Amino acid sequence: MPRDEVARDTIAAIATPAGRGGIGIVRVSGSKAGAIAKALLGSVPTPRVATHRSFRAASAELLDQGIALYFPAPNSYTGEDVLELHGHGGPVVMQELLEACVAAGARLAEPGEFTRRAFLEGKLDLAQAEAVADLIDAASREAARSALRSLTGEFSAAIRHVVGSLAELRALMEAMLDFPEEEIEPVHAEDGARRLAAIRAALAEVLAKSRRGRLLAAGIHVVIAGPPNVGKSSLLNRLLEEERAIVTPIPGTTRDTLREAIEIEGVPVTLVDTAGLRSSLDEIERLGMERTRRELVAADIVLLVHEARGKAEVPQGVDTQATRIDVFNKIDLAPGFRPPETAVAVSARTGEGIEALRREIVRAAGWSSAGESVFLARARHLRALEAASMHLELASREKQRWEFLAEELRLAQRELGRITGEVSADDLLGAIFSRFCIGK
Repeated sequence: MPRDEVARDTIAAIATPAGRGGIGIVRVSGSKAGAIAKALLGSVPTPRVATHRSFRAASAELLDQGIALYFPAPNSYTGEDVLELHGHGGPVVMQELLEACVAAGARLAEPGEFTRRAFLEGKLDLAQAEAVADLIDAASREAARSALRSLTGEFSAAIRHVVGSLAELRALMEAMLDFPEEEIEPVHAEDGARRLAAIRAALAEVLAKSRRGRLLAAGIHVVIAGPPNVGKSSLLNRLLEEERAIVTPIPGTTRDTLREAIEIEGVPVTLVDTAGLRSSLDEIERLGMERTRRELVAADIVLLVHEARGKAEVPQGVDTQATRIDVFNKIDLAPGFRPPETAVAVSARTGEGIEALRREIVRAAGWSSAGESVFLARARHLRALEAASMHLELASREKQRWEFLAEELRLAQRELGRITGEVSADDLLGAIFSRFCIGK
């Protein structure tokens, strides 16, 4: 893909996080990288060889000493000439080095501009470029592994495999359309139907892995709700394995929402303890219940807690569209208690049933820990995959009208092309790369 005009500027940025550190890096990319190296270092370092150098301003003032690395185009991250200055990681030193690079001919980089250039120069496709940011932002070990799989091209390869099969089927359909006066042999129709079924199955597998991977990126919002004094706060503490919520036998102790983060099978989960739902004239408790209802609206999963010894009822206000798991607590006080088939029985006091509840939370969210790889897909990836799947389903219904079938195949291929960037718009690229950190 050809460069845009902005990419012809030479850009510079501090590539390490803000603050103090043992090492800080200033990165430069563009046609003037070699000239900037001469200005700050005295000469261009040997390509791809770490060289100890003194870093000097235009006035010859010594700014720092450290390691210089030079990567000539096209063998660099961006595909352009790249210079990296590894110095001491103090904010003052880093800023002075950056200002020296700008004085020598660079401009300050925009968020994500280095990775955008890598995409524009064909070093990464769009899905891989997004995986760079996902790897940096990964909130769990599983999320990092999945992002790395996307960065190395596993997700893109799966998409391209489907696209390749689609292209072959489209060629077959177009050949049929080119000879409308010919009788289409049953064997050709059967071959087309077989190929389409295989493509749909392959896409369904990619979509399933992407949906599970999306959980690693977005996490699961779990709200613990129910009437007062059924052990919601105790359940939160047990799931967290630490005493975070205040627990007393007095009903209505929890007045405000308490939000805590955990991991279950590598999936980030946000647990929200809420005020008990009941009729009350207490103004503070009423405000707490109003916050509970707002949390229920935003929930992915609601743990509706009941007391094993009591009557299981759904409190007024629990009308959320989220997946609901009925949890019967305090089974240590109800020997022989048997919960309904779809419910989970636990004891927040002893820990009995807690592991089963953990498994049920991620299962209800659609997670499977079968050991297979997943793709850390973004929301736009899922939209494109779902749209492509819809077009393939419509194509499967057009067994007699070949021109309609061919059009649905074309639309499906176009949707998949949006994922890797083969079909993209400038505003989409701007929205994607603007969310990157500066220097990446």
